[in-house]
Amino acid sequence: QVQLVESGGGSVQAGESLRLSCVASGGTFSSWAMAWFRQAPGKERQFVAAISRYSDITNYGDSLKGRFTISRDNAKNSVYLQMNSLQPEDTAVYSCAAGVTGAQAASMAYSAWGQGTQVSVFS
Repeated sequence: QVQLVESGGGSVQAGESLRLSCVASGGTFSSWAMAWFRQAPGKERQFVAAISRYSDITNYGDSLKGRFTISRDNAKNSVYLQMNSLQPEDTAVYSCAAGVTGAQAASMAYSAWGQGTQVSVFS
């Protein structure tokens, strides 16, 4: 069973950048489509980005494409989320997820989840 561990979160000022990482263990990483979701306090989980097994397909949440970029390195069992021009509304816990049905936006497409990493953006 795959296990996921995120890192790279932190507190930044508006306009700055962060790069999140998620390392997988316990399975064949290239068998999984990967995604990032986020959840702010008091709000529902929101789809951020997803990437197919061999990076040929990427999918982004509304209004995030252009600021956020998802990538993966199958040799390192890792998926990344580059976040630029961060804004206070990007403040949330960011979690990575693994699934078998492609770069889907629906959280139900993913069966394995990490614990999350906190991103806080101050104006």
